[in-house]
Amino acid sequence: MPILLIGIDGSPRRKNILQLNQRAYGLVQPILASPSEINAEVSPLACGAHVLDLGVKSGLGGLEAGRQLAEICLSGLASVDFVPGEFPGTRTAVQVRTDRPRLACLASQYAGWQIKGEKFFGMGSGPMRIKAAKEPVIHEMSLIDDSPLAVGVLETSQLPDDAVCEKIAADCQVPAAQLFLLAARTASIAGHVQVVARSVETCLHKLHELHFDLSTIESGYGIAPLPPIAADDVVGIGRTNDAILYGASVTLWVRESTDKLREVGAKLPSNTSSMYGQPFEKILRDAKFDFYQIDPLLFSPAEVCLVSLLDGQTTIVGERNDAVLATSFGQG
Repeated sequence: MPILLIGIDGSPRRKNILQLNQRAYGLVQPILASPSEINAEVSPLACGAHVLDLGVKSGLGGLEAGRQLAEICLSGLASVDFVPGEFPGTRTAVQVRTDRPRLACLASQYAGWQIKGEKFFGMGSGPMRIKAAKEPVIHEMSLIDDSPLAVGVLETSQLPDDAVCEKIAADCQVPAAQLFLLAARTASIAGHVQVVARSVETCLHKLHELHFDLSTIESGYGIAPLPPIAADDVVGIGRTNDAILYGASVTLWVRESTDKLREVGAKLPSNTSSMYGQPFEKILRDAKFDFYQIDPLLFSPAEVCLVSLLDGQTTIVGERNDAVLATSFGQG
């Protein structure tokens, strides 16, 4: 529901009132009721926050935990499935499809919130980002979520403690007892799945960086290989990013002319970046683990298909790079 506000410059601005956190909570409830069904574990905290471990502790989580984790990241506005694939080192792929790509991917799924504590670090995603409103992209999209609770996903190697949860709850302006966090480390099955399910999201984020009007995108579909599960988080970060950068294929249906789509498409796939061509783990190590030293335009799918809903033509850009995938996935 949009409302009209007056900006500091006196111009009218529309704010879109959402309840994506409430929607995501509907997907969290069955896990809270029966966590063992997906090999999850509830970690009670004195502050009342609800923390679900889907892959921080060794042996927890799995494919179904990862699939549900990804759909919660997307606020239930997209479907995530496993499909057969023909990729070096793996025969399984993660598929995502959505008819609400802007809200599902950029407003919810994008891991744009760095959460830090005294002995904690995690990347936060999910609809809690809208309530915290710490990122420019949330303000640019003019989003407000009036849900009475907050739901988030943490990519982290440790579970958050009371202090971290209380800080997140305060940032989201909800009581700690109304905070629901799901956590998995990258080096876990669930962690790999939820990252690889970001094929469409990375494409939309790249388009956002290119100042493309995301409201013209009606639907999105993506598929990317699920890598062999890495033994440690750094290798896991490398492999899951490579799955997108060198193996993902995304299709977007867009209300825009083919001429315009060809223009933006020329800058869209990952191979347009000067850093393209090496496994992401090497790129990350060369950057001394400083993501700000990595070309932001690298983060995009390997291949993108843009379908114009105005003139019925298709533009395909980029290509899959099996050689880099083979090296990254331990086959080279």
